[in-house]
Parts: sequence; C-alpha cells; structure tokens
Amino acid sequence: MTRPARGFTLLETLVALAILAIALTAAFRAMGVTAQSSGELRERLIGDWVAENRLAELRATRAWPNPGINEGTAEQAGRTYRWREDVKNTANPLFRRVDLSVFGPDSGDHAISRLSGYVARPLQ
Repeated sequence: MTRPARGFTLLETLVALAILAIALTAAFRAMGVTAQSSGELRERLIGDWVAENRLAELRATRAWPNPGINEGTAEQAGRTYRWREDVKNTANPLFRRVDLSVFGPDSGDHAISRLSGYVARPLQ
C-alpha cells in the first residue's frame, strides 16, 4: 500500500508568505531610497555646474566684483536655480575670494552646492 503524498500545511504556507511579504517590502523600500538619493545627487551635480559656471563667467569677463553679497539666477537643465556669491577682500589686493552658494528650485534656503574660488584684478 502506498502512502498518500504529503503537502505543506496551512501554517507552513502562511509562514512562507509572511517571510516573502517582509522580503518584498524591504526590497521595495531599498528601491525607493535609491531612487530618491539619485534625484538628490542629480540636483547637487547641477548645482555644482551652476556654481562653476558663475565663477567661470566672472573670470572670463575679467569682472572685478565689489566686496559684499550678490544674488542672481541661472537656467540649467530646464530649471531655474538661485545663486548667492559672497565676495571678500584677500590679503593680496589683486585677488578677491568668491564664496558661491546655489539653491535649487525646491530647496528653499538650503544650499545644494557650495564653491569657493578667486578672481584676479585685471591688469591695465
């Protein structure tokens, strides 16, 4: 006489489904965090480009900005970013330090990028 084939019990099936549900939830959460951090990284990269472009513009136009704070906007990747530059004198009167902060369209007063550089006084 042959024994009937045994299958999984209801309890074993429920435990397996619970483990699967927990694993899938963790996987979806990890994917969501990855997608969010990817978007933030993209914003920071574009903010870096805005700051580098502003500093390059000052150098290319041979501008000699006055000490103080200047603000403006820049278009990059189809979005408008705000920048603020804090121009300071240095020990050498032929150079000025420029500290740039870039703010994203959705970042409020939180800078997504910061860059410091120097501009030289044009020789005459």
